[in-house]
Amino acid sequence: MASSGKSRQHQTEAMSQSPDVLRVNRRLSIPVSEFTFRATRSGGPGGQHANRSATRVQLFWDVAGSPSLSERRRQLLLSRLGNRIDAAGVLQLSVDTHRSQHRNREEAVERLRLLVSEALRTPKARVPTKPTKGSRERRLREKKRRGEVKKLRGRVRDD
Repeated sequence: MASSGKSRQHQTEAMSQSPDVLRVNRRLSIPVSEFTFRATRSGGPGGQHANRSATRVQLFWDVAGSPSLSERRRQLLLSRLGNRIDAAGVLQLSVDTHRSQHRNREEAVERLRLLVSEALRTPKARVPTKPTKGSRERRLREKKRRGEVKKLRGRVRDD
C-alpha cells in the first residue's frame, strides 16, 4: 500500500481485526459469518493453472437483512451503493486479482470494508464564503467592459 497516513490507518485497521469479524470503522463491526463466498474459475489467459483452479472469489452480503446494521446505516448503504446491490438487497463483489483463492478472499473482504466505510462517511459541510471586495470590483469592471464591447456591435447610424 501507499505510504500516506490514511492508507496506513486502513492497513492497521485491517490487520488488527480478528478473522471472524470485519471491523469497518470504530462504530461498526460485521461478523464474517454474514458473508457468503463462492469460488469460480477466473477468466482470461493463464494456461493450466487458470483453467483448472477456482481462484476468483465472489463475496455476497445481504445488506437488507444484516443484523449488524442500524436502520439508518442500512438506508444509507442501500441508497449510496444502490448500483452494486441487487433487488433482493444483496451486495456482490467479485475479485480475481491474485492467483490464490485465499488472497482473493482477503482482497474481497478488504474491498467491502473500504466500500462500506466510504459509503457511511458523511461529507464535509461546505462553508460558504463571501467574494472579496477586489473580486467584486474586478467582476463589475469586466461586466462594464463586455457591455461596452457589445454596444459597439450595434448598427451604425447615419446622423
